[in-house]
Amino acid sequence: MAFLLFQLNTLRGRLILLVALAIAPIAVMTIVSGVREREHAIRVAEENLQRLTNLAAANEAQSIESARQILRDLAGVPDLTGDQAHCSRLLAGIQRQNPDYANFGLIQLNGDVTCSAIPSKTPVNLGDRTHFRRAVHLRRFVAGGYVFGRVIQKHTVNLTYPLLDEGQQVQAVLFAALDLTKLDRFVADIQLPPGSLLMTADSEGLIIARKPHPEQWYGKQVWPEMRAAMAGEPGKPVLLTGPDGVERLHRFARVGAKGLSDYIVTIGIPADDITRAARRDQKLDLLALSATLILALLAAWFVGDVLVLRRVKRLATTANSIASGSLGARSGIAYGNEEISELARALDAMAAALQEKELQHLQAETQLRQADQRKDEFLAMLAHELRNPLAPISAGAQLLQSGNASPQAVERTAGIIVRQVTHMTRLVDDLLDVSRVTRGLVTLTRVPLNVTDVIADAVEQADPMMRAKQHRFELALPETPLQVMGDHKRLVQVLVNVLNNAAKYTPAGGTIRLQVRAETERVKMIISDNGIGMSEELRGRVFELFAQADRNPDRSQGGLGLGLALVKTLVELHGGTVAVDSGGDQKGSTFTITLPGSAGPQSPPSAKPVPKPQTRLRVLVVDDNIDAAQTLQLLLETVGHEVFVAHTAHAGLEIAQAIGPQLCLLDIGLPDISGNDLARGLRQLPQTANATLVAVTGYGRREDKELARDAGFDHYFVKPLDVDGLLAVIATLH
Repeated sequence: MAFLLFQLNTLRGRLILLVALAIAPIAVMTIVSGVREREHAIRVAEENLQRLTNLAAANEAQSIESARQILRDLAGVPDLTGDQAHCSRLLAGIQRQNPDYANFGLIQLNGDVTCSAIPSKTPVNLGDRTHFRRAVHLRRFVAGGYVFGRVIQKHTVNLTYPLLDEGQQVQAVLFAALDLTKLDRFVADIQLPPGSLLMTADSEGLIIARKPHPEQWYGKQVWPEMRAAMAGEPGKPVLLTGPDGVERLHRFARVGAKGLSDYIVTIGIPADDITRAARRDQKLDLLALSATLILALLAAWFVGDVLVLRRVKRLATTANSIASGSLGARSGIAYGNEEISELARALDAMAAALQEKELQHLQAETQLRQADQRKDEFLAMLAHELRNPLAPISAGAQLLQSGNASPQAVERTAGIIVRQVTHMTRLVDDLLDVSRVTRGLVTLTRVPLNVTDVIADAVEQADPMMRAKQHRFELALPETPLQVMGDHKRLVQVLVNVLNNAAKYTPAGGTIRLQVRAETERVKMIISDNGIGMSEELRGRVFELFAQADRNPDRSQGGLGLGLALVKTLVELHGGTVAVDSGGDQKGSTFTITLPGSAGPQSPPSAKPVPKPQTRLRVLVVDDNIDAAQTLQLLLETVGHEVFVAHTAHAGLEIAQAIGPQLCLLDIGLPDISGNDLARGLRQLPQTANATLVAVTGYGRREDKELARDAGFDHYFVKPLDVDGLLAVIATLH
């Protein structure tokens, strides 16, 4: 038999050779697949390991940041350096409220601990401690290294914060001794595979947290290879063999920002565990391949020459086609129970699986290409929409700058600029709304609302566009008032977006109809038009971001394709649905908004504030944008106020002390200190303690508004400035 295996001129030898050729592509693909699976397992393990390391570092940074906040609050306590007994009682109370800390204390510049939450029988001097010297030298919060407390007899890290006088000189240093067993509490929450190692070291390479067996390792030096890896490139995976002889894959992360601590966290997973599953699958694949090869050789040896030879040739041809990239190739052999049929079935199944994966790859590639095309189209659309208002703004500015314009031309130009700036503001607001909605930052204030009131406000906002295009608007309301639970502002935004969409895509002189009716505890609002309509393809994606009808030169209606996407999201946040229907091109469109009805009491109409008579005010404007500050100065001087301008926060404080302004308009992003800090400073000055503070800034997030309110601002305006709103606020002052 061995002789025949090498006699390629015999039928059996040729059959064996053909079988080997047919199996060869499968073997190659099995090996390549095994190598790829191994590489994929390593890559996934590295990514998961980095996420775990970042999580551990973030948890420990939270403890350090909490300590810094406590020390910062303590540093603001008056007379902390006064009576020692009072100071010790205060710190003892803080320690009882924060059991994670073993001690709190106050260190004088000579190193003596004069105040401590845990009393000491003998004097304690910490002048030799690195964290104390660094806090005095750097004049900021310092997270020190490992310390075994002399008084408290616990494993700790000392966190220090300097007490500064008015001249920013260090008077003393506060410290908090964080119990390392409490720091390990976060470490214990992280589940790791058996044999893994999680460890945190200070800047000197001393261990301050470890899993497992932390109590045996506190204060011990990490081994040299680990110390070098911790000092290396952050985030780089490193294979290290530990003192226990286990080779692990390590990743590293700093605990907090650079100014918070110098601690490094590492997590190591045994290298053998990472590829164990991939190696097992590879062995199974090789065993399966070997079994298939043996069956094929037996078939080649015992089955008839002509039938076997013909079928094996077909298998070989199919395998070669697959190997060359023709994944649609199939053997075409009728499956039976013999070995060659099994081989044909396996080959066809492999080809089908590869073809399916290739199809998925092509579909993913097509989707990525479409997404990239939509991104390019959106950027081009955004540039177009921004250039449109910029052109008349630029032309109007040049006309005003020339000085040759008549009063009528100046008035007309100013109106054009205001309208175009309003248009650009609306575009930016749409983008910000989409950002907030997609990140889940929209908060609804849901109260019982009269549907008629919502519709009245929406029609009022959409009316200018419908009038501009000479549309006929029809409104059909039920005789019985209907109510919904919702956010008035957001529901008005929903209706305005749909009405404006209908106005944009309905030719001049068309008809827009809004009908409201109740259906089984739900309220339906149906907006229909006789405009250009929608194709079936557009109806399927009209509520997607950036979706619009064809934007050829004769159908360019402006906008970014965001309005209807916002409509769908806001309606669904209210527990409702929105649907669209159209008979096709030039056959109009119908949008149906369905909201849950409400039987609760109606919210009373909000009373509009009655503006008080305006008087001449002293106004301070602080903005590092010189053009913006001077423009605002000209505007306020035009309406009769006395305006003083500063371009830094410190200059603004000096002017405020000199003139005592009644109104302060402050930018938030100033070059020296922030507008929020400036507002706090103005609130502390007797000249401006009762002044009205107004933020005028480009930051428009909810978090920014909350920070401004906490800093003492009375009003908040986002650039570009709503001049009418600002003047309305000023009109209430006296």
